[in-house]
Amino acid sequence: MKKILLTMLIAIVAVTSMRAQRISVVTSDGETTLYRTLQEAIGAVTDGCVIYLPGGGFTISDDVKITKRVTIIGSGHKAVTDNVDGNTTISGNLFFNAGSSQSAVMGCYLTGNVVIGEDGAVNDVLVRYCNINSVQVKNSECQETFVNQNYIRGTSDFGSTNAEITHNILHSLGGVNNGIIAYNVILSQYCFFSQYTYNGTESRYAALKADLSKIMNNIIIPTDNTIRISYYYAINGSSNSIVKNMMRNAYGEDYINPSDSDWSNIFVNYNGGAINTKSDFHFKDEYKDYENQVGIYAGTGFSDEQKAPTPYIIEKEIDEQTDAQGRLKIRISVKANQ
Repeated sequence: MKKILLTMLIAIVAVTSMRAQRISVVTSDGETTLYRTLQEAIGAVTDGCVIYLPGGGFTISDDVKITKRVTIIGSGHKAVTDNVDGNTTISGNLFFNAGSSQSAVMGCYLTGNVVIGEDGAVNDVLVRYCNINSVQVKNSECQETFVNQNYIRGTSDFGSTNAEITHNILHSLGGVNNGIIAYNVILSQYCFFSQYTYNGTESRYAALKADLSKIMNNIIIPTDNTIRISYYYAINGSSNSIVKNMMRNAYGEDYINPSDSDWSNIFVNYNGGAINTKSDFHFKDEYKDYENQVGIYAGTGFSDEQKAPTPYIIEKEIDEQTDAQGRLKIRISVKANQ
């Protein structure tokens, strides 16, 4: 009996290991199908499906478009859960095209961009717990793009839409119209927004460009306006409500100008302003009072673990032997990250 039990357990582990490398697509009715490639999985989804990506690398080409309401959930880009086999990396861009409103992507490292509304209006797309190059909204009719708790390495363009960008570590952004930009750490001033000629060719750049938007409780790293070959600004746009941001120059109401001129003395690990998981934007002890006022940890906060809501085993119990009918009883408790 013990030999039979051992053989069965080995078989169970082998099947589990094999399936762990496959992509699971779960329908709204709870039916699950396994696929070998992300492109196959996207091609097979119906409205309301969830695509679960295990740890590992997946490739997607630009001719693959998401045209259904779908949620893509990876194991994370800095996975630490015990039974998760590494980070989820997608090589390429994710295109959320017409028909994909109310979709989401969470817990993935993406070498490229999240592209929304390339062929029409796409509403209510959520990007959360990801490390991506940028978000690009291609249609001004798109509504309510939610970008929350991500690492965004390049300049995002929201295409004059009412996006809500909160609690992200990001490079720079533009194109927000009647939106919300709050509780972010913005690290670069190289968001291009206009070009003109004055005594030669010059350009204007900003950390963020928005109109008619609420810009509040952010940490904006670029220094105050500097005239060189180009002009640099922390914020550019019209009719914005700009309140309680931490920055070097006086801009908006109740702004905070940190007394230390070196950002690396303010944060636990400024990391030279690099946008990666080695950075740590918790405030050092002498500046800790700011942590509940500005930046990613204020407001509703930021998940350092970057865990998407993937199911994982929290308890399991396997009987020592089979019953009279030769069945082995296995009880498993599963929980999902919030």
